[in-house]
Amino acid sequence: MELKGKVALITGASSGIGKGVAIVLAAKGVKVCLAARRTKLLQAVADEIRQAGGEALVIEMDVADKTSVSKGVQQLIHHFGGIDILVNNAGIMPTADIDTFKVDEWEAMVDINIKGVLNVTAAVLPAFIKQSSGHIINLSSIAGRKLFKGLAVYCGTKHFVSAFSDIMRMEIGKKHNIRVTSIQPGAVETNLYDQITDEDYKKGMEGLREQMTFLSPEDIAHSMTYALEAPAHVDVSELFILPTNQEW
Repeated sequence: MELKGKVALITGASSGIGKGVAIVLAAKGVKVCLAARRTKLLQAVADEIRQAGGEALVIEMDVADKTSVSKGVQQLIHHFGGIDILVNNAGIMPTADIDTFKVDEWEAMVDINIKGVLNVTAAVLPAFIKQSSGHIINLSSIAGRKLFKGLAVYCGTKHFVSAFSDIMRMEIGKKHNIRVTSIQPGAVETNLYDQITDEDYKKGMEGLREQMTFLSPEDIAHSMTYALEAPAHVDVSELFILPTNQEW
């Protein structure tokens, strides 16, 4: 896909991977729609993109709320006239053992990491089907391939994203000329670790920084552009990306 002039919706674009993806895509001439709940942070990202000569639209969106998602996608299409790329990036990763019964955190992960992907995909997919083109990129994780203590529910949500991505590729790829890519990063320098309320696991996650050089959000963004810029007959269906010195 030639990226210049294309339109991309990026969820969770206020920080971390979403922010990095937005900046990298905008530098390639993509018109980016930045979606998240924290609009002040989104506006700062948009300002950075515009100052560099890019084009950005800020939309307040709660991916767990179907009405919010539908309204945001409609606003995007009205503003830009269409959409070519969806990056389902919004996600959370609270960490704790099952027997601590942090049920609210479990439910929040299901709402954002699973229902959020479903809600946004359902809102965007009709436009892709109508135009017989589009590229969906879903952010899974190393936790969508492997299992880790303290991450039972998170692993479940990311295994879902990986499975959903591949089945979606099977069902809509050939039929509607839509490409689907699952990105599965290892350790990335983001604010996900700030969401951990269990002090023991939080210390453990922080200690990982002493063991390896984390990937940057820009590293993940460049992997996405590789998939997006592949020839039309090529679907890079899965990318598993780790720091060189991450053994597990």
